[in-house]
Amino acid sequence: MTNTANYVTLGRSGLRVHPICLGAMTFGHEWGFGTDVASSDAMIARYLELGGNFIDTANIYTKGHSEKILGDYFRTGAGAGQRDRVVIATKFGGNLWPMDPNGGGSGTKAMMDAVHHSLRRLQTDYIDLLWCHFWDRHTPIEELMRGMEQLVRQGKVRHIGLSDHPAWVCALAQSFARQHGGTPLVALQIEYSLLQRTVEAELIPMAMHEGMGVTPWSPLRGGVLSGKFSRANRPKDDGSTRVRSDSKYLNEHTYLLLDELHALAGAKRCSVAQIALRWTMDRPGVSSTIIGARTMAQLEDNMGAMAVNLTAEESSKLDALSKPELPFPCEFLEFVRTGIQNGTTINGQRSDAWPLSPKDASERW
Repeated sequence: MTNTANYVTLGRSGLRVHPICLGAMTFGHEWGFGTDVASSDAMIARYLELGGNFIDTANIYTKGHSEKILGDYFRTGAGAGQRDRVVIATKFGGNLWPMDPNGGGSGTKAMMDAVHHSLRRLQTDYIDLLWCHFWDRHTPIEELMRGMEQLVRQGKVRHIGLSDHPAWVCALAQSFARQHGGTPLVALQIEYSLLQRTVEAELIPMAMHEGMGVTPWSPLRGGVLSGKFSRANRPKDDGSTRVRSDSKYLNEHTYLLLDELHALAGAKRCSVAQIALRWTMDRPGVSSTIIGARTMAQLEDNMGAMAVNLTAEESSKLDALSKPELPFPCEFLEFVRTGIQNGTTINGQRSDAWPLSPKDASERW
């Protein structure tokens, strides 16, 4: 496998990233699962060798060890001297300090302390992309944005984004930055896959409108779409997989989708995981898709999605099999599209003629 990457700019920014982002959540064994240091280092090296340049972690991943593994790799390990060639993203918001109310969240005190320790563990002077990990409903949006702006002005952070925030919060935060001449949000990290498409209701359209590149996490729905499971091969609760036998996602709806994924994978001579990843990578608004490989084999397979192409017809089949039920007014707005466009095609979206429309001038009042 060779480097065939066409890099993309992240949202409305000049930051160039690989279409596949290496997620480092499982670097370290501190959570009872994951990858040891040597294997983590090997995966980082292979990812970079394949053209990857975007690595995502968080202050709380494996109790901080994930950041330390990255810091060691680029400071004194095999990647020494390569730090400036890589886009490192990390997050604040998670609490590593039991019984300390300011140990987590989006308040200025918690944010500054978290970034201080992230820089220490990463052994770097700056963070390329800082995410607010979760929506903290106890902290005003104004305080969140002023704190992140302060970190940018201090040179500790270069770009900012939000992870797992409601659409209305993201829009308000972006509006605050715009109105006050602050640093804009350039990215949004959310769960997105063939089995999690409810984000298409508001989060994806909001991100596209506000210039925030989407970086989906769990594009294989925690392994359900990896190709390992089928009606005849259900997960065993023996610790070999994080997917449980009673997973709410392993139902007839999913098995119909998996049938089509297996059929496509067979026809294209690739893996089911690669098809599922490619579908997510091709979605409107998506900049870079986060993979969470725990083994070198998984990394190699996931990166192979770069060479997979889906036709419009193939994508449409997957769309139909995974179509979500979206909240009001999504279905209604789709229904009234004919009344708005009346037989025309706008930005690639076609419509039938509106049956209640006047047919000619004689019918218009």
